[in-house]
Amino acid sequence: LPFLSLPSSMHLIQVDSVQRWMEDLKLMTDCECMCILQSKPISIEKDEENELILSSQYSTCDNLQLLLKRAWIISTELTRIAQKLEKNRWQRVHSMTVRVNCHVRSMINEYNAFTRNSSEEMHQFEKLLKDKCSEFTAFTERCIQTEDEQILKSMKSCINETLTTVAQYFGQLIELVLTHEAQNLLRQIELSDSMYITESAISSLFSLTQEGARLCRIIAKEGGVVALFKICRQDCFRCLYPQTLRTLASICCVEEGMHQLEKVDGILCLADILTDNTHSEATHAEAAAVIAQITSPHLTFTQHLSSFLENMEEIVTALVKLCQEASSGEVFLLASAALANITFFDTMACEILLQLNAMKILLAACSDKHIVDTPYSRDQVVTILANMSVLDQCASEIIQGNGVQLLMEMLFERPSSGNSAEVAACERVQQKSAVTLARLSRDPEVADAAIKLSCIPRLVKLCRSPTERNNSDSVLVACLVALRRLAVMSPDELEDSDFQQLVKPRLVDSFLLCTNMEESFV
Repeated sequence: LPFLSLPSSMHLIQVDSVQRWMEDLKLMTDCECMCILQSKPISIEKDEENELILSSQYSTCDNLQLLLKRAWIISTELTRIAQKLEKNRWQRVHSMTVRVNCHVRSMINEYNAFTRNSSEEMHQFEKLLKDKCSEFTAFTERCIQTEDEQILKSMKSCINETLTTVAQYFGQLIELVLTHEAQNLLRQIELSDSMYITESAISSLFSLTQEGARLCRIIAKEGGVVALFKICRQDCFRCLYPQTLRTLASICCVEEGMHQLEKVDGILCLADILTDNTHSEATHAEAAAVIAQITSPHLTFTQHLSSFLENMEEIVTALVKLCQEASSGEVFLLASAALANITFFDTMACEILLQLNAMKILLAACSDKHIVDTPYSRDQVVTILANMSVLDQCASEIIQGNGVQLLMEMLFERPSSGNSAEVAACERVQQKSAVTLARLSRDPEVADAAIKLSCIPRLVKLCRSPTERNNSDSVLVACLVALRRLAVMSPDELEDSDFQQLVKPRLVDSFLLCTNMEESFV
C-alpha cells in the first residue's frame, strides 16, 4: 500500500516509550474529544479569531511539527490497519479506522486554524479524504455486524481498495500542505527586508529539512536553494550566513538540491565565502559543511563536480587553513570532512594537499585533544592520510610528522560507549589506519618505523581477536594486508604459527580462518 513514508528522523521514534506516550497523549485525547464532538470545532468570536491568527504567526514551526506528528500517527495507524485486515481481526480494524478518521479530521482542523491562504486544490483533497474516511468507517462497521464468512470475504477486497485510496489521498494532501508551507517560507525569505522575519523563516525551513529527504526535495523543487544562495550574496544578511549555509547543506543531500546549486553557481559562491577572511569562523565552518555534503562519496549524482574542479585549489587551500586555525573540535571536523571527501574524487586534490603541508597540519592537530577529540574527527584525518598515501612523496612527510606513531595509536581506537555510530567510526579508523600502513610500508623507512613501534603484534592481535576489531570483516582484511606487507620487510618479527596461518596462505584462507576463530583460541 502506498502509505505516506515519513522519515525515521521523526523525533517520536527516537525517544523512550514513556516520553513518546507523553508526547502522543495530547493528540490521542484530542482524538477522543473529537469523537464526542463529531469533529465539529467549537465556534469562536471574531476578536478571538484574530488573536488566534496573530499568535499562530509566532509558532509556525511548532504548528508544522504538530502536523508532522499527527501525520506520522495516521501513517502508522494505516499500516497497522492493513496488518489487522490481513488477519481478519474485524473489531480491531473498525476501532482503528474510527481513530484514523478522527485523527484525519483533527489534523485538517488544526492545519486550517493556523493557515489562512490554503489553495482550492487543498480544500478539494481535504474533502475527498474526509469523505473517503467516512466511507471507510462505514464499511468496517458493517463488517463487525455480521459473522457470515462469505460476506466478510467479499467485503475484504472493498476495504482493501478503500484503504489504498485513503492512503493515496492522505499522502497527496500532506505533499500539498508541505509544499504550501515551503512556498510560504520561501516567499518570506525572498520578499522580506526584515532581518527578524528572514531569520525566522530560515529557521523554520531548516526544521523542515530535518524531517527527511522528501521534504528536502519539496524545498529544492520550490526554489529553496536559489533563495538561500541569494541571501548568501547579500552583505546585509552576513549575520544569517551560518544558519543559511546549514540549511543549504541539508537541502543538498538530495539530487534536486544539487541541480539547483549548479544552476545558481553555488560552488563559486561557496569558494568566495571560504576565501573571504572577513567572514566569521562559524560562516567558514558552515560553508565547509556544504562542501562536505556535496562532495560526499556516497552520492550517486556527480554532475556538479565539473564546476567544483574549477574552484578546487582555492577551496582546498581555504579548508586546510580552517583546519589549522580551528578553535574547536566541531570546526575541525567540518573542515577535515570536506577535505576527506575531496580526496576521494580527484588525485590532484592530494597533490595540492601535499604542496600545502596539509600532512604536517593534520598530524599536529591530532596531538591536540581539544581539536581532534572524537573518533569522527580521527576518521576524517586517517581518510585523508589513506588517500594521500598513494603518492610516493607522502612517506617522508609521515616520517617527519611522527605519523607512523599516530597510525599505530589509531589501531587501538575503541568506542567510549555502545553508540552504533561511534562504534562504526572506530571500525573505520582501525581499517583506514591499517590500509595507510599497508600502502606506506612499500617505503623501507616507514616499514622499519612501524616494526619498531610493535605494529606487527598489534596487527596479529586484531586479526586473531574478533572483539579487538569489533567483529569487523573490513578491519580484518585491512590488517591481514598490512601484516603481510610488514612481514615481507621483517619476517623474523612473526611467530611461526602467525606466519603459517596469517601470512603464508592465500588471503581468503587466512580471512576464513580468522572469522571462524573462537575468542578462547587466542
